[in-house]
Amino acid sequence: MNLLYSEVEDDLRAAVRGVLADRGAPAAMPAWIGTGAAYDAGLWRVLGTDLGLAGLLVPEELGGQGASAREAAVVLEELGAAVAPVPFLGGAVLAVRALLGCDPADDAVAALLRRLASGVAGALAVPLSTAPGGKFPSGVRADAAGLLTGRVTSVADALAADVLVVPALGPAGPGLYEVAAGAAVVEPVVSLDLTRPLADVRFEGVRGRPLAAPEPAEALDRALLTGAGLLASEQLGIAGWCLDETVRHLKERRQFGRVVGSYQALKHRLADVWLEVVSARAAARAAADRLAGDGLVGGGRAPAETAVAVAVAVAVAASYASTAAVHAAEEAVQLHGGIGMTWEHPLHLFLKRAKADEIALGTPGAHRAALGRLVDLTP
Repeated sequence: MNLLYSEVEDDLRAAVRGVLADRGAPAAMPAWIGTGAAYDAGLWRVLGTDLGLAGLLVPEELGGQGASAREAAVVLEELGAAVAPVPFLGGAVLAVRALLGCDPADDAVAALLRRLASGVAGALAVPLSTAPGGKFPSGVRADAAGLLTGRVTSVADALAADVLVVPALGPAGPGLYEVAAGAAVVEPVVSLDLTRPLADVRFEGVRGRPLAAPEPAEALDRALLTGAGLLASEQLGIAGWCLDETVRHLKERRQFGRVVGSYQALKHRLADVWLEVVSARAAARAAADRLAGDGLVGGGRAPAETAVAVAVAVAVAASYASTAAVHAAEEAVQLHGGIGMTWEHPLHLFLKRAKADEIALGTPGAHRAALGRLVDLTP
């Protein structure tokens, strides 16, 4: 296992960070929220199409970049550090990963991967709170003609999506279906995280295109496991930005004739956050490295030992990075004093993203319970 960043990953980070800086993120995010848009279409055009991030995990022969989870983790770190309102997680990670678990020789699967790689926004139609390892969703049913009926709540990036990958129960059992987002009823819901709005999606006899998958339930679970592991890198980005910004603020802010950061009690609080951030980085990098070598692309099956190692790394990262991000954001708001409570400062967006991520793709408690079962610690 190699937790260090490669030269390619450093170059990718610099490119993504440069684009985000040009757009003024994260300082410009509070003003952008006032536009009421579901996502920043201009920013996603540059990141998804120009930089090719939409197809980062798509194989090169299907028009993508052929990168691994390690590169995707670097991107999510930077997106988290800017609370960027782009549909990367729902489309370029969850939807693409579900498709990679399908039959790569199927024309429908290959065509959809090409579309997503070209910058078409997609989303995996499951509640954002869905954790890996659970039962196959039963909220949507498919009849013999491929017509879908049902409802999925709190879907991430559905408002930005042009196409949906929908898990549904059909006459032959679980299946994955391609559905044009315009054919479904997508209703925005009140979301805590304004930079990643959620939506309820309703299907009323909508025609879905079946996607051939040897094991649809397994393909979905792999997507959720990958999403949970990579979400830890986004949480790492959140925690890192909050720590750096708080240190910068306390080195400049003066009170009672002293630099505020010189007070010992505040140094101790920042030291605690720093320890959590570096530990979260190790856990998140370990999960990304394990996911990069899981050997699960194209419906293949990894050895049992490899699968368990991947699941353990993801459970550790997802449980630890989540709490580290929330703690770092809470400390940042408090230690910024009055300015940290204002709408104009982006800190409230980081706290909301951290809290929303805390229940996304499984809560810390759910991942710790899964870890206990994986390492035989349950009673």
